[in-house]
Order: sequence, then C-alpha cells, then structure tokens
Amino acid sequence: MQIKIRKRETRKSSSSSAAAQLKQGMEGEEFAVGCFLSIKTTLGDEFEGQIISFDRLSNILVLQEGSKSGPRRNIRLLKANYIKEFSLLRQDEDPLDVKKCFLDLTSLQAREDSAIRKAEADSERFGVGVTSEAQNLFDSLSKTLPVRWDKTVIVVMNEVRVRSPYLPECVSGGTPAANERVKKVLELERKRMQTRGQ
Repeated sequence: MQIKIRKRETRKSSSSSAAAQLKQGMEGEEFAVGCFLSIKTTLGDEFEGQIISFDRLSNILVLQEGSKSGPRRNIRLLKANYIKEFSLLRQDEDPLDVKKCFLDLTSLQAREDSAIRKAEADSERFGVGVTSEAQNLFDSLSKTLPVRWDKTVIVVMNEVRVRSPYLPECVSGGTPAANERVKKVLELERKRMQTRGQ
C-alpha cells in the first residue's frame, strides 16, 4: 500500500493522471499511511488530511481531515480519480496505531444495548398479519394510551383487548371504565380516519 512521491512538490494534473500517480507511484520517498497531504479535487474542494489507508483495487483513499486527533474525527473517502492536485506536507505516525487507540467498550456496549432495546420496542409496534387500517388504529391509540400487539389483537393498558375488525363492539376485558375509555377513543379515531379518507 505504498506509493512514491517527491516531497513538498505540488502535482497538478488531470484527475486520471493524479489517480495514476497515486496508484502507480513516482520517484522519490515513499508515500504511505500517516502522510499529511494538501488536496484539491476536481469538484473544487480543498482540504488537508492524513492518509489512513489506500485501496488500490477500488482506487479509494481514506483520509482523516485536519491535523486534530481525539475521540471525534472527520474521515473522508476519496476516489483518487477526483484528485486534481496534491502536495505532501509531512510524514507522521500511523493514525491507527493500536497502542494509541482508545475504545470505551463500556460506552459502546451501552449504545449497542440501547439500540437493541429501541429496535425491539419499535418492532413490537408493528402488527403481523393485520391490515393497514388496523395498524393505523394501533398507531392512533398509541398516541394516548399504552398499547401492544398480541398477534392480531390490540391490547390496551395491558387489560383491554380489541379484536378484528377493530370496532367499538370488538372491545372486551378490563374494568368497565377502561373498557368504555378504549371504546370512546377507538370511535373517535375511526371518525378521524374516515374524515382523512383512510
């Protein structure tokens, strides 16, 4: 993954020529991971970045923008064909040195757990084998009441059940007050859906 280039010399060329220089290399010192470059693209972007990696097969250069290091970094993937000109600013250490990298595994695990819980909760909000009308009723009910699916039955407040075709007379279970509340909300939601043309 090493490409050769002359130090501190700006290369102006067509995009295909710049790509060829990166792919095939030139005379002089080796140009490798850790090099800082100043780059102008064919699209008019100008930036400085440190090389993290170069993939010859895809012709893609992976750069860390700027000279900052720390927990947050901007990474840019750049097809070498889009490089109009570039110059080598300096050579530095490998930015991905394992000895200097820090991963907060506890934080990453917490983020993963949170994302899994959210995905599971979101998946429980979708009925399986129900009509779009039933899903719309479920979504409307969920705005004001705690609801979940039990196969094709909408369970409201963990006690009241609404069976297909999800009409007020299909409501059962729970206390009489809870039952009446669900019937009223269901009736209002059906009226709203009819006025909206659903």
